[in-house]
Amino acid sequence: MRIEDVDGLRIATYGAGPRVIVAVHGITASSKAWEAVGRRLPDGWSMVAMDLRGRGHSAGLPGPYGLDRHAEDVLRVADHVGAGPDAVLTGHSMGGYVAALAAARREFARVVLIDGGLPLPLPPGMDADEAMVATLGPALARLRQTFPSAEAYLEFFRAHPAFDGFWSAEVEEYVRYDLTGPEGALRSRAVPEAVAEDGHWLLREGARIGDALQNIEAPLHLLRAPRGLLNQDVGMFPDDLTAPWLVRLPELRDEVVPDCNHYTILFDDRCVATIVERLTS
Repeated sequence: MRIEDVDGLRIATYGAGPRVIVAVHGITASSKAWEAVGRRLPDGWSMVAMDLRGRGHSAGLPGPYGLDRHAEDVLRVADHVGAGPDAVLTGHSMGGYVAALAAARREFARVVLIDGGLPLPLPPGMDADEAMVATLGPALARLRQTFPSAEAYLEFFRAHPAFDGFWSAEVEEYVRYDLTGPEGALRSRAVPEAVAEDGHWLLREGARIGDALQNIEAPLHLLRAPRGLLNQDVGMFPDDLTAPWLVRLPELRDEVVPDCNHYTILFDDRCVATIVERLTS
């Protein structure tokens, strides 16, 4: 793995092949979310994963944030690494929406959305602000919380329903990478204001995402997790939410990756093997 900074954006490159995958992480995540995928690429491929503005080692970059800004950053990184029209673009969770916006602006060989990218309707009876509290409230609380040690932060994640019964060296690397601050008062690197601004953008701009999806000319593939953020039985994109988009986007290839949740889809060996295959074949 090679590390470099591009105008303050931290990027990690896995592999050394000429075919390039540009990978975008989720709303409170980092480039380390792609570690398991990057380590399993076949010969001839490389993956460029970045820490988005306000996350990881790009946390010091200023706002404004918002998904448009992230899409601009993604395209700047793609240009920097020479990712041409034969490059593949992928995004997980919020990164799927960022990838959709970026792919609507320039040519890619393929776009793979991983449990993200399709507009989410507001819950019944809620406006965007209320939905923001309901969906991102626990995440924002974690970002403002401090931990006495790295082990305490690891235990916090081990107890998360999504990782209960599933842990790996790559999950541990992902969690440790997120820590900053002095011993005794460690905290997440993700900037709460960045997460809040991005969450508001996402909840209010569903029509923009829909337009972007319809303007993507590259082959478009959606990989869905059957279980949700808290490992609940219903995933973020159940069939009834996905079905109308399959009508609006008849070229969209839809696939459920069995036996995973919103997080383990990027870490479980079997799921990662599916993702690598879809990205590179």
